[in-house]
Amino acid sequence: MSVTPRTELVATGPITPDVFRQMMAASAAAIFAARNWLCELDGAIGDGDHGITMEIGWKAALAALDHAPETATISELSEAIAAAFLDAVGASAGPLYATGFQRAGAAVSDRLNLDSAAMVAWLHGMCHGIKDRGGAASGDKTMLDAWLPAIDAATSAAAQDATVKTCLAAAAEAASNGARGTTQMQSNRGRSKKLGARSIGHQDPGAASTAILLAAWSEAVRDL
Repeated sequence: MSVTPRTELVATGPITPDVFRQMMAASAAAIFAARNWLCELDGAIGDGDHGITMEIGWKAALAALDHAPETATISELSEAIAAAFLDAVGASAGPLYATGFQRAGAAVSDRLNLDSAAMVAWLHGMCHGIKDRGGAASGDKTMLDAWLPAIDAATSAAAQDATVKTCLAAAAEAASNGARGTTQMQSNRGRSKKLGARSIGHQDPGAASTAILLAAWSEAVRDL
């Protein structure tokens, strides 16, 4: 975690710590609303608790944000969410999201606010933290099949000097397409791997929840 004084942090960009809190609250609400659907998806190829697991994690994340100081930076808020997921969620999603949020926060430790490039750096840290912790790859029928195309889309948009909201919208659309694309994949990871070809025809619940998160973050900044 950076020890850069707050006054020396880069303050350009529309994503302030307050806006970031709003984004996280929006994604939590979206996960809560999709809880039963996510459990249904997981019930087809897993143990049926992904919606419950994500609900537990995001309730803990909201509590962590409520207890975070008003002066907390986005990096510090990300670290708080990481710790909340790790403490609250015993399933694989806990360590995965904990590492993701930790890496995301570290990627913007020099920032107070996020512009397009910094927002993409935050997303990149999130994605690759998950990837490194879980060891999955593209095509394995996991949440990475939503995260990786989302990062590619956001990076391409930022390279064209797109706004933060355009970058997030591109990421959300790519994640949604990626999540739907997992329906045609055979699982190579986790409990669903043992199903073999029987896993084809079912959307991966982790990819589905990833798409929900990115859609919520995109919607939360739509009016910036």
